Amino acid sequence: MTSHDCVARVRRLLKLKRVGHGGTLDPAATGVLPIALGNATRLLQYLPEGKSYRARIHLGMCTSTDDLEGEVLATTSAEGVTQEGVEGLLREFVGEIEQVPPVYSAIKQGGKPLYARARAGEVVEVPKRVVRIDRVALVSWQAGELAELEVDIDCGGGTYIRSIARDLGEKLGVGGTLAHLTRTLSCGMSLGESVTLEELAAQVGEGCFMPLGVDGPLGHLPKVVLQEEEAQRWCQGQGVLCPLGKSGLFLRVYNDQGFLGIGLGQGEGEIMQLVPKTVISNQVRSCAWAPNRESGS
Repeated sequence: MTSHDCVARVRRLLKLKRVGHGGTLDPAATGVLPIALGNATRLLQYLPEGKSYRARIHLGMCTSTDDLEGEVLATTSAEGVTQEGVEGLLREFVGEIEQVPPVYSAIKQGGKPLYARARAGEVVEVPKRVVRIDRVALVSWQAGELAELEVDIDCGGGTYIRSIARDLGEKLGVGGTLAHLTRTLSCGMSLGESVTLEELAAQVGEGCFMPLGVDGPLGHLPKVVLQEEEAQRWCQGQGVLCPLGKSGLFLRVYNDQGFLGIGLGQGEGEIMQLVPKTVISNQVRSCAWAPNRESGS
């Protein structure tokens, strides 16, 4: 199941046309897929970027897709690999690093996804990209001819965990591939507060489904409350003067009736212009979120 498949199922379950997701999850992976409903699709761009994963990696094999979905290209005994050696190399992945995404990925080149080019037999050259990895922690280790480790990874958007598995295997000289991946945090939403598609269907059927409001997913943005006259001008696309504290920040904008949208602080000094960036409405119920955990995706 792809992320697009998940969106389509949510769209059918809730009978909504406007449904979007907050970041693609590989079809072979499980975990958190943030889902935006209705007008909230316009707010996806303001979600926090950080993501967290639990990854299981096999050492001693290389595959065409850098995970177990692909063809096995080579196998090498990993008997000589030690836990200490692995932990030392994992530290080299922390920080801003250059990474080559997998050939089989959704990155577009010439308007066509790389995986489509690869499946068509084209020779694909994947350019390096700089990604940010905040933490890599070893959770478990099992030595052997085909060694296995589990790691927790905190990273920025655009990071490929399959590439980490591949590159770790290359550094160890035995090859590596991703065996299983679970996204435990995405856009500020955790696995523990997510629901499966089956649970969502049951809640909808029982009439008890309640999506998240905007304050949770967008809680990392400062909040400003406008008086009635200011709120009316702001919703009409005009900037209003406010004590915002710092220029260049996105802010959640409210009036006494609820959420209005996202504004940007511009100017210098204590009083700045609050410029409209995404105006929703004063109807809080029109902006809602549904985090999804699909065990089969």
